[in-house]
Amino acid sequence: MMDFQDTWALLHPAIAVVVVFPLLGIVLNRAVLTRERRLAMKVGEKSKIPPIVGTEHVAIGRYLSMAVVGVTFLGLAYPLFSKFINKNLISEEPFRVLFIIALFVLSINSFIFLFRAKTRIWRGIFATLTGMGLVLLGSQPEVYRRGHEWFISHFYYGILAALLMIFSVATIQDIYQDRRNRWRNVHIIINSFALLLFIGQGITGARDLLEIPLNWQKPYIYQCDSVGKTCPQFK
Repeated sequence: MMDFQDTWALLHPAIAVVVVFPLLGIVLNRAVLTRERRLAMKVGEKSKIPPIVGTEHVAIGRYLSMAVVGVTFLGLAYPLFSKFINKNLISEEPFRVLFIIALFVLSINSFIFLFRAKTRIWRGIFATLTGMGLVLLGSQPEVYRRGHEWFISHFYYGILAALLMIFSVATIQDIYQDRRNRWRNVHIIINSFALLLFIGQGITGARDLLEIPLNWQKPYIYQCDSVGKTCPQFK
């Protein structure tokens, strides 16, 4: 039986499965179609792919970025606030708790303003503030980062993917203003790497769900020896 805390913990993976990965598939499809149309037109061929695919790629890409960064904030909020409550840190460390709350508010608002910013300097400022907020929130001791296996860490994959999405939003206008296609090539390279991170997120996320017990099971499960793969016998 799941309690409120277990349900809260499932919001992050549930939104990722229901929202993020379907959007990722649509964005990838539109990206491939957009590139095929551009290459066909470049050599003077008439493409059967409608020109609207480029607009759709940008629009749905923005929704994907919103979903990725949003689900990252949610994934950070659960361990932070659940442990603040369980360990009574609200009364023991009130200033740090208020700092974390203020950091969430500042970072989320910076991400919102990033979509509204028109000039390059303000896009850079809001992108930097959002990225810094994610990194600072993720560096809190309540967040499990799997530092001993950072190369297969769901946390590090997720933070890096979110930072790449922030960068993509901040530079999307530059792509259309750069006639030498340098920003377009950077966009392709970065988001190809982001695709690999999303694949890694799917694998490491499924693994982590197997390792996280229900709230009422934790006192018993955490007595197990993960190295020896043994658990004490309970009556």
